[in-house]
Amino acid sequence: MNIVARLTLSTAAMLCVLNAGAALAHPDDPTQGGAGGRIIRVTTLAKDGPGSFAEALATKGPRIIVFEVGGAIDLEKSVLDIREPFVTIAGQTAPSPGITLLRGGIDVNTHDVILSNMRILNGSNGEPLLSGWETDSFSTVAGYNVVVENNTFLWAVDENMSASGPRFTGDTVAEWRQGTSHDVVFRLNLAAEGLANSTHPKGEHSKGSLIHDNATGIVFDRNIWAHHVERSPLVKGGAQVLMVNNLIYNPQHRAVHYNLMDLEWAGHEPVTGEITAVGNVMRGGNDTDENLPFLMLGGVGDLAYYGRDNIMVDLHGNPLPAFGRYGVTAAQLIEAPEPLASLDGYDIMPAADVETTVLATAGARPWDRGPQEVRVLYFIAEGRGDVIDSEVEVGGYPTIEPTSAPFVEAEWDLATMRPKNGMYPGQTEGGQEHLSPRGRAMRASR
Repeated sequence: MNIVARLTLSTAAMLCVLNAGAALAHPDDPTQGGAGGRIIRVTTLAKDGPGSFAEALATKGPRIIVFEVGGAIDLEKSVLDIREPFVTIAGQTAPSPGITLLRGGIDVNTHDVILSNMRILNGSNGEPLLSGWETDSFSTVAGYNVVVENNTFLWAVDENMSASGPRFTGDTVAEWRQGTSHDVVFRLNLAAEGLANSTHPKGEHSKGSLIHDNATGIVFDRNIWAHHVERSPLVKGGAQVLMVNNLIYNPQHRAVHYNLMDLEWAGHEPVTGEITAVGNVMRGGNDTDENLPFLMLGGVGDLAYYGRDNIMVDLHGNPLPAFGRYGVTAAQLIEAPEPLASLDGYDIMPAADVETTVLATAGARPWDRGPQEVRVLYFIAEGRGDVIDSEVEVGGYPTIEPTSAPFVEAEWDLATMRPKNGMYPGQTEGGQEHLSPRGRAMRASR
């Protein structure tokens, strides 16, 4: 019997947020997405065509995308490329079990986008080792004013959730930063099990998040990274990142790291990067290198760093070092006396409270967990789980029964995309999780 079938009701309930609207405070977001725009209903689980998610994304003008279907959309080894701005993707509106994208990912090549309550299970699709299939589960590509909240990203063959784009656009540092991703908020996401020795042409590529050179205004707020070889996250040259109350579990060779590579910056003067890290937790697991530091510095560019109340321990709770380096270079860590990014508006938790809180609230549809999320979160809580090479090692792609239900505008606050009665699709009285017929059958079999 698999681990999901063995979960007790109390354990599963522990991993469900009882009040989906109860969130810690944060500053105003950089966008309202498609607020005030037209409502577009997704009515089919087909990859494309009339009523599809792809068609809704390609529609021009401000829009709120809602779902009248639940289940899996098989992307068949493709990427949904968002190029039309001013869009809110409200996965929370889908009937249980929500929307899961299989065998592909999402790229944001535009601005003013909100993505919430979606699952993306990328995976290798059975392709041969080193065969060249490489895609992020989610990435911005010179995208800006983007909010990525309460999503689950699993089994990426490149990064699970990233902010990327061109390194040098224009002639000045200000132009470089304007020409790549900026002002992107990652909040309450679960990013886990990036595939290591899989289809990526470079070989091992279990990566959490890449923040590309010169990306600025990048915020990681209460996310979970679990079971990645490295990049939780990797911050590249000149980038500026704020990390507040995140959990990093079972990083293998590197957790947070900074690298301005001379080979990539040849002919350009290095720009000092910035990381502010407050109230984060790094906990070692089965794969974590002995004495792995929380932050490692590589390359030739300096990093300005402010850290406060960050906890880092190994599998047995023993302290791990805060700082280390890789490569013999002249790069310097410049410890700042004050935060390098504004902390105004954040209700920052003590690091000791982070793990319990994010296990209950991060990921897609915390009130309506899928079996993959339950497994990953349960293993984090128990100190279990491993870096994997293929989705097959953890059960493979799920078979999800399709569902349907109308979206009733009068039942939702269209400004916030929260239900007026406080009950999300799939949530029951008292906040207990909804179980699909398959879930009920597994529970009955115990």
